[in-house]
Amino acid sequence: MTGIAITRTDLSAEALRAASSKAPSIPAARRMLALALVLEGADRTTAARSCGMDRQTLRDWVHRYNAEGLEGLSDRKAPGRAAKLTTDQKQQLAALVEAGPDVDTDGVVRWRRVDLQARIKDLFGVEMHERTVGKHLAELGFVRLSVRPQHPKADEEIQEAFKKNFAARVAEVLPEPVRAKPLEIWFQDEARVGQQGTLTRVWARKGTRPRAPRDQRYKWAYVFGAACPARATSAALVLPTVNTAMMSLHLAEISKQVAEGAHAILVLDGAGYHGTAKTRRPRGLAVPDNITLLHLPASSPELNPMELVWQYVRQNKLANRVFRDYRQIVEACCDAWNFFANNPDLVTSITARDWAKVKV
Repeated sequence: MTGIAITRTDLSAEALRAASSKAPSIPAARRMLALALVLEGADRTTAARSCGMDRQTLRDWVHRYNAEGLEGLSDRKAPGRAAKLTTDQKQQLAALVEAGPDVDTDGVVRWRRVDLQARIKDLFGVEMHERTVGKHLAELGFVRLSVRPQHPKADEEIQEAFKKNFAARVAEVLPEPVRAKPLEIWFQDEARVGQQGTLTRVWARKGTRPRAPRDQRYKWAYVFGAACPARATSAALVLPTVNTAMMSLHLAEISKQVAEGAHAILVLDGAGYHGTAKTRRPRGLAVPDNITLLHLPASSPELNPMELVWQYVRQNKLANRVFRDYRQIVEACCDAWNFFANNPDLVTSITARDWAKVKV
């Protein structure tokens, strides 16, 4: 077998040995040393065997070196199998996932890999394993996330307009005598806590079905809560029911927490005992002089950060519980609220909204 001549002259044997010490891999270093031996006059068989290869393999690497230099002595990544979906098909898959399933057409309320596996076969005539579907989803930037609640009658355009024009809405409802005072933005809402409480996730071993107690009785209490993110302060009462009288008590409690000389804009939903954007004050509701009510658009609980406060205290203090009686429910509610309210940084981080700001 005739040896292929090394035609590259940019590196000497000594330079090849020096390059081998910085090679990206051990096999690449061995190939450099074998070529160095050849340049120094060693026969091809000896050079090949001393570096852990046969003469034919060395011949192949000489070809690569002549054509590509040192880069040709490194292993190339195997091309692997061709992608089953084209770029256009992947974009169609991404649009399908973002749009979500139609329960009447697809028969499911959320996509599973097995559902997408069937849809891919129907749309593109491509069969693939569920795991491959998951890999494509990851490649497209999809992960499994907890969803945020949205009222079925929510109007996103109205919600966006409310956020965009928040300062104007404040100016619209603010009484003339208090316009010169510093303003505080507060959010308010209520949550029912009872014996039929919520369940939440717990740490458990894979493959097990952990259990948590779930009461079947019907006693409950209501937490009336409000928070001012700018001052990281809050006000709450635990009350036996919800009505105009109970709301008046809570407004009085909020009024005590408003900074002296300031005026509070209280953002809240349109529950009957809250009033609405039209009525503003239902009959019998006592609104303190240092508070002005600003109602959210209809069917827009996601605009009220107090919903996230309830989620936080339920998950950390009120879930997986059995309460003996009403008194224990009240104690648990007080403890849960104080757990939240005594952490000013937490109050601000959960309730602050960039859109809910006005110049004071």
